[in-house]
Amino acid sequence: MEVKRNLRKERIGVVTSSKMEKSIVVAEVKKVKHPMYGKFVLKTKKYVAHDEKNDCNEGDTVKIMETRPMSKTKTWRLVEIIERAK
Repeated sequence: MEVKRNLRKERIGVVTSSKMEKSIVVAEVKKVKHPMYGKFVLKTKKYVAHDEKNDCNEGDTVKIMETRPMSKTKTWRLVEIIERAK
């Protein structure tokens, strides 16, 4: 009997905080067009993600994936580090 899992959401963002043990805060910035005025506005969404090896630093560009709840706010996990901070 084969169990089929649903597709999990993935996000790409920049690490804004890595001061916690095995946790990072990732900020995803999107450009959204204002419905009335048509101007593009920057929207920021923060995610708390699980970093098992503690190898992320602030400023790194990372990919995170949705996962089971690991704590009250942590429902994402680190998939890969795309680019290190310079």
